[in-house]
Amino acid sequence: MDALGDLYDRYNRLVYRTALGVTGDPESASDLLQEVFLRLYRFAGRIDPERPLEPWLYRMTANLSYTYVKRRKWVQPIEDVSDWLAGPRKTQPTYHAEQNEAWRQVEEAIQTLPLPQRMVIVLYYINECSLQEVAEILEIPAGTVKSRLHYARQALKENMSISDSVVQGVNFEFT
Repeated sequence: MDALGDLYDRYNRLVYRTALGVTGDPESASDLLQEVFLRLYRFAGRIDPERPLEPWLYRMTANLSYTYVKRRKWVQPIEDVSDWLAGPRKTQPTYHAEQNEAWRQVEEAIQTLPLPQRMVIVLYYINECSLQEVAEILEIPAGTVKSRLHYARQALKENMSISDSVVQGVNFEFT
């Protein structure tokens, strides 16, 4: 149990951030966080200790989040997660106002993406996984990851009515 507590302390933000990015709902993300760690406890004997745990956690979180969204067939308004998505801010008021509006647009646009594209965006940009890591987590070819990223960026561009450079230049780093 102590080891599970240590793993929870180390990885809870990663799991929560991933679930929140996919579901857009803080309560659901908390529920999924608990479910992931319950499954970790339940299936601990089946996990290969020679392999890193992080990809397993991503895969479990992605699968549970995907199932959750598919079952619910709805998307929670994401105003509740704007503080989480805000990240570090510069102190100038105009910058702050522009960033808030830009983040609001990005948040809304991400939630309108088809679930496979949303999963790739969350893992690649929010969790800063490499293309290969995303491919391994989702158990899809790296080319499919690239394709989904391409179409997701294209959809974000259309949904947000902004230029490609702005979409690609959005800093998806979160605390």
